[in-house]
Amino acid sequence: MNVLGAHMSIAGGVHKAIERGAQAGCEAVQLFTKSSNQWKAKPLGDEDIRLFREKSAEHGIAASFAHDCYLINMASPDPALWEKSAAAFSDEIERCDRLGLSYLIAHPGAHMGSGESEGIARIATVIDRAFREHPDGRVRVLLETTAGMGSSVGHRFEQLSAIIDLVKHPERVGVCMDTCHVFAAGYDISTESGFHAVMEDLDRAVGLENVRAFHLNDSKKGLGCRLDRHEHIGRGALGVTAFWCLLNDPRFDGVPMVLETPKGDDLAEDRENLALLRAQIGAPRPVLTVDPPKAERTRK
Repeated sequence: MNVLGAHMSIAGGVHKAIERGAQAGCEAVQLFTKSSNQWKAKPLGDEDIRLFREKSAEHGIAASFAHDCYLINMASPDPALWEKSAAAFSDEIERCDRLGLSYLIAHPGAHMGSGESEGIARIATVIDRAFREHPDGRVRVLLETTAGMGSSVGHRFEQLSAIIDLVKHPERVGVCMDTCHVFAAGYDISTESGFHAVMEDLDRAVGLENVRAFHLNDSKKGLGCRLDRHEHIGRGALGVTAFWCLLNDPRFDGVPMVLETPKGDDLAEDRENLALLRAQIGAPRPVLTVDPPKAERTRK
């Protein structure tokens, strides 16, 4: 069974992400537990927790998980920034556990010229510290594949494997594969043969059983561009075939897959992207276009 959804805003409260997801027709929702561009936020209150869990049950959202703050750099060689990142990451773990979320998706970080191996070691140390500070935590950290901009870590599957190997509790760590990012990093998933070859590489490096979530994004730029530029499904350089392959791969049945594609003032873009994705399920070949829902055609 495919579990599709999108990243949703928490404006008005974390429970609003669930409500917006339901309005867009999501089965899965990704959210920030606080502002993505602020280090600190007030603690989640009991009412926040109650509303979030109530709305999740009410709308039947099959999976909900969080993305960590964009300011965090677990690989930073700067002691002050690394310490700030470690504290913020630990707080993210606590917020996710309080909400009852399954996963916390994290950008591994950038080593800022200090070297890949040093950056990987610092990332593992941050994760170990967070787990040590929350020994009974249930949320699983998912390291996100990256596009390879600058000195970012995670654009090669082997880098993710190296982090997991260093972490003292690898059973609490997994991977989130972003389709735009892997394509931008040079993994050609735009054809059926390419998709299967890349999945073999991913399986060898981290094990497909450890891929617990997907970000479904087309890419504004081409293969190997190393640029993180998301595009609507089927409108970018990646194209539809990768999504058709992914959505018809039984190895990923039940694994939540969420959009991080551009948004307007309403949820029309999410609905249209989800409609195109759902059209791929069970189709004998990639479906290139799909009519938007009737309500959206009328609004336009």
